[in-house]
Amino acid sequence: MLTTEDTECGLRAALVAVCLAGLRDRNPGAVANGLITLACSYLPGFVERRYDVEFRPWQRLYVEGGMLAHAVGMLGPYDDVPWWDHLTHTLSATMLGGAVHVVARRRGRDPRPLVVGTVAVGGVVWELGEYAVHAASRRVGLDPLLVSYGPLDTALDVVFDLVGASLVVRFGDRLLGNLTGRDDSAGRPDRKE
Repeated sequence: MLTTEDTECGLRAALVAVCLAGLRDRNPGAVANGLITLACSYLPGFVERRYDVEFRPWQRLYVEGGMLAHAVGMLGPYDDVPWWDHLTHTLSATMLGGAVHVVARRRGRDPRPLVVGTVAVGGVVWELGEYAVHAASRRVGLDPLLVSYGPLDTALDVVFDLVGASLVVRFGDRLLGNLTGRDDSAGRPDRKE
């Protein structure tokens, strides 16, 4: 049976494969995204050590799987699979919103407005950055690391960011209680006693 560590190792190997495919295809976006997400795949372990919390196995895999989806997207799915961008924006929004939810709960604050506000602002800032990188790359004659597909795509990205934020608002207490100290998951098979 595969352990969480085995699965994490496999996800990281897939991220290295994305980097290698990016090098082979001369795709700087895939290489950069693969390297950044590979580094970020170590965040759950860092957070556990730094803040004395313990992620459930599914939480670690969710974060790392979401990162893998972004990296793989740079190899073609963002261009070829109409819903891929929506999926990755929703995943990113749930990760950002989840982090905000945990911090807010640990500080005794209502996370709902903070989750929605942070994800909305983060999504808009991301879209502006995506546009700026795209425009600057074109101006100097380089392939852009990030691609802006136009106003409709930008609007849909923000909509799916808000879908992710809504999921965190709805399910955050139930799914992130182990990280906030408000564990409402009694009876779950993956809960450590």
